[in-house]
Amino acid sequence: MNTFLIVLAFCVVLSTTTTTTAFSFFDDNILNGLILQNDTVTIDLASIDYGHIVKVNPEAVLSPTSLNDIQSLIKAVNDNNSSSTLSSAPKTVAARGQGHSVRGQSTAEKGIVVNMTSLGSLGRRIVVVPNSLLGPYADVGGEQIWINVLVETLKHGLSPISWTDYLGLSVGGTLSNAGISGQAFRVGPQIANVYELDVITGKGDLVTCSRIKEPELFYSVLGGLGQFGIITRARIPLTKAPNKVKWLRLFYTDFSVFSRDQERLISLNGKMREKGGVEYVEGFLLMKQGPLDLSFYSVPDQLRITTLVAQSDVVYVLELAKYYVETPPVDEDLEVLLKGLGFIAGFAFSKDVTYLEFLNRVAADEEKLRKLGLWEVPHPWLNLFIPKSRMSEFNSGVFVNILLQKKVPVGVFIVYPLNRNKWDDKMSGVIPNDEEVFYTVALLHSSTAEEVEAFDGVNNQILEFCRVARIPVKQYLPHYETQPDWINHFGSKWPSFQRSKLTFDPNKILAPGQKIFN
Repeated sequence: MNTFLIVLAFCVVLSTTTTTTAFSFFDDNILNGLILQNDTVTIDLASIDYGHIVKVNPEAVLSPTSLNDIQSLIKAVNDNNSSSTLSSAPKTVAARGQGHSVRGQSTAEKGIVVNMTSLGSLGRRIVVVPNSLLGPYADVGGEQIWINVLVETLKHGLSPISWTDYLGLSVGGTLSNAGISGQAFRVGPQIANVYELDVITGKGDLVTCSRIKEPELFYSVLGGLGQFGIITRARIPLTKAPNKVKWLRLFYTDFSVFSRDQERLISLNGKMREKGGVEYVEGFLLMKQGPLDLSFYSVPDQLRITTLVAQSDVVYVLELAKYYVETPPVDEDLEVLLKGLGFIAGFAFSKDVTYLEFLNRVAADEEKLRKLGLWEVPHPWLNLFIPKSRMSEFNSGVFVNILLQKKVPVGVFIVYPLNRNKWDDKMSGVIPNDEEVFYTVALLHSSTAEEVEAFDGVNNQILEFCRVARIPVKQYLPHYETQPDWINHFGSKWPSFQRSKLTFDPNKILAPGQKIFN
């Protein structure tokens, strides 16, 4: 979430004094004047991520002013790995955009962190092409954040197709994972909505790749957790942007009815412009132990909701959105839709907002939390993908018997289904096998430093419940400590994942914080 200082020479900054120092672990001819820093402030910023749980210090931070800087660094580190005389030299590199990992994945202990945000010195690298044989697209720097991409494309009446809930993330970061939100049921994750990439591999080569050109690298990098290369440009398809959004929240106390309605809505993914179709489906929990975020609702409605939650212990909120341009018959469409759903009578709430306001909805929460000093705090998150057939069991075993009974404070607990056929199995991203519908469950905890252990205990209890019950969950934004756990995570994809590592990053330089090969 932080930006680093950009140094104007190859130097080390110490306190207020600038001292030019040669890094003895690099060959100066290879470095050719790279901008590296190892002052206390810079190292501290690079040592921790949004999770505020793991803290590891890199040896130095590179603030690149060109793509060539990144290539030169990676080649220098490769030489270090080949040298018998530089055994203590940095041997790993981690690309850091917004640092929004939560378990140290964007760090590099005793390695080099690449501050991707410094590429912003080249200008805002977002080029919108409204007309092409491909259709409209945007060429976007991997360091760019999604809110800037949205603002720039809206100037042309266009918009990317697939989103994340939070737009303060970097393009390269979300494409290295998957990038999901409530639109993914109908258009797929962000990794399924990319035409082309520029990637700097673990060998230091700058390669343009797509489904046709260098497809092995293209498919490996998308969802590849940074293991094969650093994304420096993505060509993103665009579509005509709507003006307005009808944003609804529907309340349920019966999980089976809640999930049935969610699944019905995502089954209409090919009919989004017909009556009954919607563009966005998510859901979340309100629980008796609180806290309750009711800022979406009027004060009288807040009182009714508080009473409902107290009486019901757990309330399931189905969140959906219908896009439109100014004043179409959106209300008539929604009237047809709502008649077929089983939410609690009198507990349907809606508001009309602009398309920008809807997509950037988390920004208001971020602003509030930052003012309260509650943004830069530990985030012991757990994100899971769960087969549809096991969600009822997961609800009773986890939502009710663990989270409710243990009175686990409610952060943001998200649950919604996705369609498997919108994912490309050639890509590195991992989802549950076999079933056509699976759920994402995101338990987004915020805590104090003293509470992290307790939250991790709850997360481990949830994972153990799934293991004993033989629920084949897959972690999203995964965190494992051992390679056997990673092999189990990737399953049938592991052999190809391992081959791609040997092909594109044979010295195992990149993304050491994932702890897959290091």
